[in-house]
Amino acid sequence: MDNVSVITMFTLSGLNGTANYRVTLFALTLLCYSVIWLVNVVIIVTIITDKCLHEPMYIFLCNLCINGLYGTAGFYPKFLIDLLSTTHVISYAGCLLQGFVIHSSASADLSLLVLMAYDRYVAICRPLVYHSVMTKQRVCVFVVFAWLIPLYLVLMGMTITSRSRLCGSHIPKIYCVISLIGQLACSASIAKANTSIAYFNIAIYCVHFVFLIWSYMYLVRMCLISKESRSKFMQTCVPHLISLFNFGFAVLFDLMYTRFGSRTLSQSLQNFMAIEFLLIPPVMNPLIYGLKLTKIRKKILSFFQEQKKSFR
Repeated sequence: MDNVSVITMFTLSGLNGTANYRVTLFALTLLCYSVIWLVNVVIIVTIITDKCLHEPMYIFLCNLCINGLYGTAGFYPKFLIDLLSTTHVISYAGCLLQGFVIHSSASADLSLLVLMAYDRYVAICRPLVYHSVMTKQRVCVFVVFAWLIPLYLVLMGMTITSRSRLCGSHIPKIYCVISLIGQLACSASIAKANTSIAYFNIAIYCVHFVFLIWSYMYLVRMCLISKESRSKFMQTCVPHLISLFNFGFAVLFDLMYTRFGSRTLSQSLQNFMAIEFLLIPPVMNPLIYGLKLTKIRKKILSFFQEQKKSFR
């Protein structure tokens, strides 16, 4: 008989030293989450309601904003509750769900950024065949796969982790991470299986990064040749590049936390590195595209002007 007890609750760390300024953190976090909802919903509603924006680039942007809301919904509500609580625990099922939502959202972010890069590559490097390549049916297929592949890849790891018996209940982070749950497995074979799946997922997304680099090499080359291509690049690719670098730095912060966070850095800096990809990209992406893309900016400004007139 196995005498290891069944784990039903996990303890999260990271907020133990915040008792003195917990209310301030709660107010700032609530404000940040409200801003995330506001800016993303504005972009989503603008794109959905305006038929002129039913183009591949804007459809991908709309999904990027939806994904931002999906990912942050897996973190902020629980984090806000923890800020007002003296105990920071989460149920086993809740922990798996939180890890699934956060990591599938991060993976979908990269998939959608790859689609946006491909869209810009076809629009600038192969403009004559753009409408025959980026058809509505093909765009729908791209979007479906951009969501399904990350969900499936993360689900594989979560399924193996959920079937393993655990020998611990402490997660050294302010939210649940499936890989950290897997490290608590009593069986070495389960831990190896989780590691193998993690490496497989990394390999998949390394291919994504290679494609991004390849597409932008062609885009930059076209910009050097043609002034018209340069204008298109500055208008539509610069926001995408900013979002891409933003995402890259966010993931880098999270990897730095995983590798070095618990050893050499203060708890506050560890927490920031852990949540940076849930804080900066969901706010910056809609702001960058809303300010830079002319059609979206004009549509939003015209809406507020109409509202201003109606109040007079």
